[in-house]
Amino acid sequence: MTRHLLCLSDFSREEILKLIELALEYKRLRQRGVRLTRELEGRSVAMIFEKPSTRTRASFAVAVYEMGGQPFVYGKDELQLGRGEPVRDTARTLSRYHDAIAARVFKHKNLEEMAAFSSVPVINLLSDKAHPLQALADYMTILEKLGRIEGVKLAFVGDGTNNVFRSLAVAGLKLGVEVRVASPPRYAPDKGELERLAGEVRGCLKVFEDPVEAVRGADVVYTDVFVSMGQEGEREEKLKTFIPRYRVSKSLLEEAGKDVLFMHCLPARRGEEVDDEVIESGASVVFDQAENRLYTSKAVLRFLLVDTR
Repeated sequence: MTRHLLCLSDFSREEILKLIELALEYKRLRQRGVRLTRELEGRSVAMIFEKPSTRTRASFAVAVYEMGGQPFVYGKDELQLGRGEPVRDTARTLSRYHDAIAARVFKHKNLEEMAAFSSVPVINLLSDKAHPLQALADYMTILEKLGRIEGVKLAFVGDGTNNVFRSLAVAGLKLGVEVRVASPPRYAPDKGELERLAGEVRGCLKVFEDPVEAVRGADVVYTDVFVSMGQEGEREEKLKTFIPRYRVSKSLLEEAGKDVLFMHCLPARRGEEVDDEVIESGASVVFDQAENRLYTSKAVLRFLLVDTR
């Protein structure tokens, strides 16, 4: 049966750890100067983008190339999708040409439809519900920096309903992380829903309104933009709600302790969700996260196109 990666809820704890191990293996190879491998030789991957992208587009395309494959990048308006062709027809067509379809979309339901009608793996490059490749890179980075994942205290400050946090929470619950989130009540996550998505709950999810309380004693403080792509109409209202209380400042970071890591999936709006001095501080590992997107992309491609085929 064809496996897809739409959400990390579909993967077991052991499979997520395997993906991280594979990513670390690819990173060690590249650090030794071995960039080109041949797992995808003669294969191609369709990459569809409804939204702008820097890290996802670059890392995934380079991953396909360095594994010996060929990435084909399509903007929505370059396909008949932009003129109203049904998602299912696009999926059935592209899956006859390509060995995988990776898509960055506004609506998660479109990915689900694509996966239902594709004969090849479909990979979520970001949707309104999930950002699985980002969460994989984040936990890879945590393992590198802290030497462990299980038992780590990760405090997310910001919108607890957004895609990045949802993927962090689902994976964290599977992996034994104490996931904390500080959000205004209107933007607090649905704890029960995330626990159901995780299925196997080894960690815990704690919801706070007070960001100081949430970050106290945390190993990792994480934030993301307050206004995600597609929410521009809510920008003024959201900024009034989140700023300044939920901005990660130097003083807020200090509440966690001296050895805390600061994480952000990027791009950052400096001065909104995080102060410039935090993102440029010694605690910041944001560019390690960005680099690790390359290796987790390779791990996912190998898992879906080689190991499980």
